[in-house]
Amino acid sequence: MAAPSAKLDPVKLGLFVSRMESVCEEMGAVLQRAAFSPNIKDRLDFSCAIFDAAGHLCAQAAHIPVHLGSMAYAMADIVGTCEWRPGDMVVVNDPFLGGTHLPDVTVIAPCFDAAGVLQAFIANRAHHADIGASAPGSMPLSKTLEEEGVVIPPTILVRDGVLDKGLLDTWFGDGQHGDFIAQVSANRTGLLRLNEVMSTLPVDFAVAVDQLQDYADGIARRRLAELPSGYFAFTDYMDDDGFGRQQLPIAVKIKLSPEGVHVDFSGTASQVEGNINCPLSVAAAAVYYVFRCLMPNEVPVCAGLFRAISLGAPEGCLLNAQRPAAVAAGNVETSMRITDAVLGALAQAAPELIPAASQGTMNNVAMGGRGVGANWDYYETIAGGMGAHASGAGLSAVQSHMTNTLNTPVESLEMHYPLRVRRYEIRKDSGGAGHHRGGEGLIREFEFLAPTQFTLLTERRRLAPWGLAGGSNGAVGHNSFNSQSLPAKVSMSAAAGDVLRIETPGGGGWGGLGRLTSEV
Repeated sequence: MAAPSAKLDPVKLGLFVSRMESVCEEMGAVLQRAAFSPNIKDRLDFSCAIFDAAGHLCAQAAHIPVHLGSMAYAMADIVGTCEWRPGDMVVVNDPFLGGTHLPDVTVIAPCFDAAGVLQAFIANRAHHADIGASAPGSMPLSKTLEEEGVVIPPTILVRDGVLDKGLLDTWFGDGQHGDFIAQVSANRTGLLRLNEVMSTLPVDFAVAVDQLQDYADGIARRRLAELPSGYFAFTDYMDDDGFGRQQLPIAVKIKLSPEGVHVDFSGTASQVEGNINCPLSVAAAAVYYVFRCLMPNEVPVCAGLFRAISLGAPEGCLLNAQRPAAVAAGNVETSMRITDAVLGALAQAAPELIPAASQGTMNNVAMGGRGVGANWDYYETIAGGMGAHASGAGLSAVQSHMTNTLNTPVESLEMHYPLRVRRYEIRKDSGGAGHHRGGEGLIREFEFLAPTQFTLLTERRRLAPWGLAGGSNGAVGHNSFNSQSLPAKVSMSAAAGDVLRIETPGGGGWGGLGRLTSEV
């Protein structure tokens, strides 16, 4: 074993970074292939990462930004709640203990070296379409956390290598728990591969991790120093909370200086009755994502990358909601608007680097049926347009920003559920005009083949994605049921033959005669 003061040379450090990332990628491959639900195996709504013994992010795969950023922010608190033993795995989904919303369930495994010393944690987070909520698809139009499903505090799911299936039965009833078993399998693969990495390192694992964090920190600080110093503010708005509150501000003021970045959300609306609230970990995920996008592609995504970034939001506001606030849509919708607000502020500091607003919503559709032999739950997000930028047009019909999932293939959807996709096409002329045009949204039309209850949690139905540098706004989205307009957030029952149509927003255009203002 090398002396404790030894370090990896640049080549070996680069190999260490790649090997750590490959562990996460292989975990994701196992999870995808072992999962049963279309939500995981087809939409890829999952994330995998490695943390050091203190809970600091070491490596991640290119999965879901809102999953990974929130884990990076709050993992240290989670790992401190348990007494870890080899062979253990802990399950948690509590949004106020480092989670996002209840369907996103995290399974964490400690990694011990050959001497029995705790060195790291392996974790994956996956979205479960049925988490016991008050409505099928577990994305209800809720007012409290309890309505959104089973709240799981950090709990031992695997002890001494044995999965506690009885615990899963207690929470979710007797039945198949294949997706949980897939998450456990992914972690076991991660543990095996990480131990292989540790056993071949020429230095202690902790030394290599510290060097990795310092390396990322150095790159980040050099990149941030290229931005102009000063204060840059922007306010964007949520359409509504689903219960009558409209045009809710998300205000941000960013301080850029040679010492680092501080992001302040003072002036943001207070938490609301509806479920667009989010814990501070979700706000952190959006902030981290935006600044990661400003970094060189080769920089390792780890805790060191974010050392120079701090943030704050008043307790009890929309972005730092307090228990028992409902948060199902905060993870998916509010995180997108936080991204828009932070980008809007940074556009004033570096307009050539920042794109116009993308669709600004994940267009959440949750649905299912209840009855003898007909219990089913389904959830998906639907792509839209990306904002144009100084170098070109925005992409059309893609998942953007805080989501990195796929649209569920029509064949998978129709094979698993009593649904028919009648239309699935580009929404023409929905992207904002400009020197570079914003990306186009989508039209997705579902015909129900059996009685179904569905819930929509969508945004950018009132307030359009903004254009930049004089570009025009993208088109707002539109929801309809049997050709009748629907609110942005609604829960309804459908009969066989009814048709639900979702038209997603386009991205903002870039370039023109106008200018970006501090409010949309």
